[in-house]
Amino acid sequence: MSITSSTWDPAQYLKFSNERVRPAFDLLAQVPLETAGHVVDLGCGTGNMTVILKQRFPGADVLGVDGAETMLAKARAAAPDCRFEQGDFATWVAADPPDLIYSNAALHWVTDHETLFPRLLSLLAPGGVLAVQMPYMHDAPFRALQNEIAREGPWARYLDDAGYARRLPPVETYYDVIRPHVASLDIWETTYLHLLHGEDAVTEWAAGSSLRPFLDKLPPEQAAAYRAAYSAALRPHYPRRPDGTTLLPFRRFFLVARV
Repeated sequence: MSITSSTWDPAQYLKFSNERVRPAFDLLAQVPLETAGHVVDLGCGTGNMTVILKQRFPGADVLGVDGAETMLAKARAAAPDCRFEQGDFATWVAADPPDLIYSNAALHWVTDHETLFPRLLSLLAPGGVLAVQMPYMHDAPFRALQNEIAREGPWARYLDDAGYARRLPPVETYYDVIRPHVASLDIWETTYLHLLHGEDAVTEWAAGSSLRPFLDKLPPEQAAAYRAAYSAALRPHYPRRPDGTTLLPFRRFFLVARV
C-alpha cells in the first residue's frame, strides 16, 4: 500500500515533533558510517531528519522519499540542500546504490516485509547500511481500538479498508529474513514513555499519524463521531494523572543492517 497526500496533516503531526524525533536520533546514533556519498531518507515526512542526515554527512547527496506531497512540500522548504521525490515505499528503487537507506517510522505502513527488507538491502552499495525504526504498537489499545471502533459504528461502511498500518511480523522474523543477506545486524526495542498534555491527548497524538487513514475516509460528521468514540474507548487505558498529564508508553523496533 502507498500513503497518499490526503493521509497526512503536517501541522497535526508536528504537534508532537520533539517526541517523534527522539527515536530518529537514537537510530541515527547507531549507524556505523563515517562518510557517505549517497543517502536516502525513505519516508522523510516533513524533512526533519533529512536535514540532520545532511548535517551528519555534509558531502553526501541526500534524497528524501515520501508518498505524501503535503509532507514533501514542507520537506523541500526545510531542507533546500537536499533532493526530494514522491514514491511508494513498497516499490521505490534507487537510481544509484545508496550508502545508507535510513527510514524512521515509515515502513510499518507497507506489507510483505519478508520481501521488502531483502529488496531494500539489495539496493545498497557494498558496505552500505539499512537503518530502520518502526512503531511496534499493533497490540496496544492505542492502535487496536482504532480497528475495533472502526468496525462497530455507523462509519463502518466507509472504513472497510482504511489503509491503516498493519500488524508487524515477530522480531524473530526480521532476524531470520535479514541475517543471511548482511555482514552485521543490530536489532533492539525501546519503549518510550511520552508525557502528553491536554484533553484526549492520546487521540491528538494519533490524529497526526495512525488515525489519519480512518478520519480521511469519513464525512466530517462521521469523522467527529468516530474520533469521539475512539477517545472514549482510550480513556480507561490512558487516564490523566492528578496533574493533568497523560502517559503514553510507545514501543518501537529498531534495526541496523550492513551488507
